[in-house]
Amino acid sequence: MCAASKGVRIRSSNVLCAPLLALATLTASGAPAQPLFEELRLVAPAAPGGGWDQTARVMQQVLQRERIVTTPVVENVPGAAGTIGLARFVGAERGNGDVLLVSGLIMLGGIVTYDSPVTLADAVPIARLTGEYEALAVPASSPFRTLEDLLAAFRADPESISWGGGSVGGSDQILAGLIASAVDVEPRRVNYIGYSGGGEALAAVLGGQVSVGVNGLAEFAAQVDAGTLRVLAVSSGERLPGLDSPTLRERGVDVEFENWRSIVAPPGITADERARLAATVDAMVRSSEWRELLARYRWLDRYLAGDEFTAFAAAEERRVRSILRELGASAATGEARAFDPYAAFVLLGLALFGVAAGVSLVRRRKSPHERAPPAWRPLALIGAGAALHVLLAETLGFIVAAALLFWLVARAFDTRHPTRDAVYALAVAVASYALFNLALDLPLPAGVLGAWL
Repeated sequence: MCAASKGVRIRSSNVLCAPLLALATLTASGAPAQPLFEELRLVAPAAPGGGWDQTARVMQQVLQRERIVTTPVVENVPGAAGTIGLARFVGAERGNGDVLLVSGLIMLGGIVTYDSPVTLADAVPIARLTGEYEALAVPASSPFRTLEDLLAAFRADPESISWGGGSVGGSDQILAGLIASAVDVEPRRVNYIGYSGGGEALAAVLGGQVSVGVNGLAEFAAQVDAGTLRVLAVSSGERLPGLDSPTLRERGVDVEFENWRSIVAPPGITADERARLAATVDAMVRSSEWRELLARYRWLDRYLAGDEFTAFAAAEERRVRSILRELGASAATGEARAFDPYAAFVLLGLALFGVAAGVSLVRRRKSPHERAPPAWRPLALIGAGAALHVLLAETLGFIVAAALLFWLVARAFDTRHPTRDAVYALAVAVASYALFNLALDLPLPAGVLGAWL
């Protein structure tokens, strides 16, 4: 026999009792006769404004209005495609039966890209909730009026087109890579810029900081309705009702893609606690309020619970790992393939100039009549060069930024030959750019020189 203890907590040795009791107490509207939780925390592992945050806040609204939970609370823990929030959730919430974490496809990509020691296998799966098609959008003032305009520029110079979206390794970058492959561009050449939250990504698109935005339809909806954003294409198989935008396939890009989001619980909870959380989610997705909000946000009902969801998540992780390998992400290092050699090259360049500086100082000691520069001057010039390189690499391109860095480092230790040092720094930057892009197939940003490179 299943029995409920005094209050709202359900106690039983049978994992099936809690959901059975919850379903047995449903009212005619589909909600339980009394709340299943007094308080339930919903952790969104991203900054406000993105898909995970939207999902958590829609859940909060439905759970409270349907009286499934008295006080649902949303907490945001952004960073690294959700892996920071996942690690905190698994560590700090262990054994807590009153908290859920929003997760999904993006988090699987983050786990691979950042080589996270904590994975979704460390959490307790509850259910897959929704699916969502993605959209490519540009500001209303963008020169790219159609998808064909964008793809023509992308084919001509892939690095000159920046794609802005969610965290690196997530569904937005995966879609950009799939599009590149479909139009015969090496996916590793996609210039993808990831943001920790949907709000940041949207601001970058609206501000023209990226060429095109890639995100879920719901995250672009308000700006599309207001006329500040224009959707070039959506990733659905067929046109969506109420949206006058073509699909990728209509425009000759053979890609159909769907993001999905899910809910997990922390490890260490009891079978009764897991069943109670599962019953809470089940009551939510059965409500008319949930179905209405799915339609409003253009989310697809992809509810899948229990062992079927566990098997689905494992299969998706294998699929994501395979796709990210094609995009140049390494499961071993968790970094984009172009990052480590690029960073190593900058450090190597600084080391070489450091050796040259040491030689220069030794020579100066042998020339006591030559006036030495102030002690702070070398450090100031090197610091300025490094800062300018970081600031200018994406906009002006690697060649310009690196040449400036190398010239300033050389000037830090030898003020006598500025023209010679400039020529040398530019030659090294050009040679390095050619080596990485042509010989090693590791793209560096072209910037303002993209039309000539």
